[in-house]
Amino acid sequence: MIWLVDMKQRAHIKDLQDIPNVGPAIERDLILIGVMDPLSLIGRDPYQMYDELCAASGSRHDPCVIDVFISAVRYMEGAPAKKWWEYTSERKKNMAAER
Repeated sequence: MIWLVDMKQRAHIKDLQDIPNVGPAIERDLILIGVMDPLSLIGRDPYQMYDELCAASGSRHDPCVIDVFISAVRYMEGAPAKKWWEYTSERKKNMAAER
């Protein structure tokens, strides 16, 4: 599902940790891949972000990080706040389709 982006809708969110499901560890991961502010998540590909994170850190991260990235991107694009694990089945389906 594609959400219509209204920059004003989420403009009040100034810190990455103000995004649902983003705590200190995910904030560090986002900064590592160049995401410095919440609005810069709009239009990003969560799967590509995960690949960037693994490359930047030099290690493979738990795929659940993708779920958190999906939740953060979607939220900033206007979707309602959801728990990160509500995106797990979507991620598993998408990753299975890639194989």
